[in-house]
Amino acid sequence: MSESETLSPALPDAVEAAARRVLQRASDAGLSIATAESCTGGLLASLLTDVEGVSSAFERGFVVYSPEAKCELLHIARTVVDSCGAVSQDVAVAMAEGALAASHAEVAVSITGFAGRGGPDDEPGLVHFGCARAGRPTEHRCAHFGNIGRGPVRVKCLEVALEMLDKAL
Repeated sequence: MSESETLSPALPDAVEAAARRVLQRASDAGLSIATAESCTGGLLASLLTDVEGVSSAFERGFVVYSPEAKCELLHIARTVVDSCGAVSQDVAVAMAEGALAASHAEVAVSITGFAGRGGPDDEPGLVHFGCARAGRPTEHRCAHFGNIGRGPVRVKCLEVALEMLDKAL
């Protein structure tokens, strides 16, 4: 039986297994998950809603690709985005905390980065992650995936985000 019906052909088995494990753990604990995604464009949310039988542990997802969306939907101060840059530790942490505050979820993960080449001063494959859970410090992780292409960077983002969620649960 396929773990995720829609994305299965494009994802490594380990990613699908991790998504199922995270959702099962959240479901067993009576917790729900929210996502705040930029460079993955909702790919994590899609995966979490695609795993049959436990997808109810996913509460909602925010696709916040532009700085305006990050500020409007996740209530991040524009000064934070402007001073740190949309791809930064501060913004990743604020995104996770904002997703937690703007949802009914108990755990939230955020992804913001450069999946492709970006601008002339952007590091291809640089991605910042945040993971927030009520009553705990928000975790941050930075990854340097390199110039491996948009698709491979997005898959690696799923791996890291799922690992962070698993740890938070």
